[in-house]
Amino acid sequence: MKGPHAMIPKRITYACLNAGVVLLLLQAAVQRPAAQDEEASRFRMNVVLVELNVAVTDSKGNYITGLRPEDFAITEDNIQEKLANFEEGDESIRKSNVPDPLATPVDRDPEPVEAKAMGAEPPAPTHTLAGQTVPGFGGANVFVLFDTSNYMYRSFVFAQDAIADFVRTMPDASKIAFYSYSRDLSRAALLTEDRFKVVNGVRSTVAGDDAALYNSLLLTVKDAAPLQGRKAIVVFSNGPDNASSVPPEDVAELAQSTGTLIYIVSTRQAESEPVSSAAFERMSKATGGKAYFARNWREEKQAFASIRDDLNHLYTLAYYPQANPNRGWRTIKVKLVGKNLEKYHLRTRDGYSLQQQTEVTTEADATPEPNPAKQQ
Repeated sequence: MKGPHAMIPKRITYACLNAGVVLLLLQAAVQRPAAQDEEASRFRMNVVLVELNVAVTDSKGNYITGLRPEDFAITEDNIQEKLANFEEGDESIRKSNVPDPLATPVDRDPEPVEAKAMGAEPPAPTHTLAGQTVPGFGGANVFVLFDTSNYMYRSFVFAQDAIADFVRTMPDASKIAFYSYSRDLSRAALLTEDRFKVVNGVRSTVAGDDAALYNSLLLTVKDAAPLQGRKAIVVFSNGPDNASSVPPEDVAELAQSTGTLIYIVSTRQAESEPVSSAAFERMSKATGGKAYFARNWREEKQAFASIRDDLNHLYTLAYYPQANPNRGWRTIKVKLVGKNLEKYHLRTRDGYSLQQQTEVTTEADATPEPNPAKQQ
């Protein structure tokens, strides 16, 4: 039967279909900006606790031990900050009865006469803030990033030996991850206390493609970012970067913002290339780390030993920033206060960016891997 009543079901059907399409389009329109905003803000920093790794040395480069929280003064954008956490060096080093030949004890008042007369052992230093015992961060979290590009053919085995020795001699409390890179990043051993697993990862590496150091270093910084306490990336590079899409300035900024130290051990091949050597120096200095240029395998081992000693002697300071309207770069200044302390030298990062405004995506981001921060 044809008539006006016979068309009602079709009109209703079309109306329902059109309404469904409109709802889907509206839903997609609402979801797309949200997803884009989430992606754009993926690496923006909402800083709650700022951590600083500070090396204190005398005029001869000897490390200064025995400093207390009240010996440090921190300002952020000229605003005085209050320490929330404090740790001196590695706990296993600090608790050892064996004197450290690289450390110079700070000048202090002599021990009380009563304690000396009774022959009592001086009590271990207890650091407190606001009357509360300060919790320690434990050992360091160290990411070793090894150049396995085609630059490495000649000195590959010697570099493996130097890295393996570094891993074996790190304090037991520290966790170590081993990554290697050529054109892509390979996470051979995620963060672990198992030294055998890490050394096995070192020995299993083979040399190959071009070198994308800055791409791989940026990804390693992102892996280290969620971790608290001392965290460092130790890079061994045998030559300049010739395959990255990421500039070294982006790596340095993210490492500064996340409190990640960068140490770079390189060879003369990189040192002879002024652009690369300057970039290595800038990245390491900006984060509070160091850059080394080794002429042979002996100097490579010495460089790794120096990095290990530096990590063992760092003071780790942390604070919750005071109210600050600055949403960009924040300048940090750390100084020593008190008698006889002004003569010592401090090395640490000089600030951080509150938000990462941009994100560079590399091919290695396409394949998600386990979060090393969750590894035991």
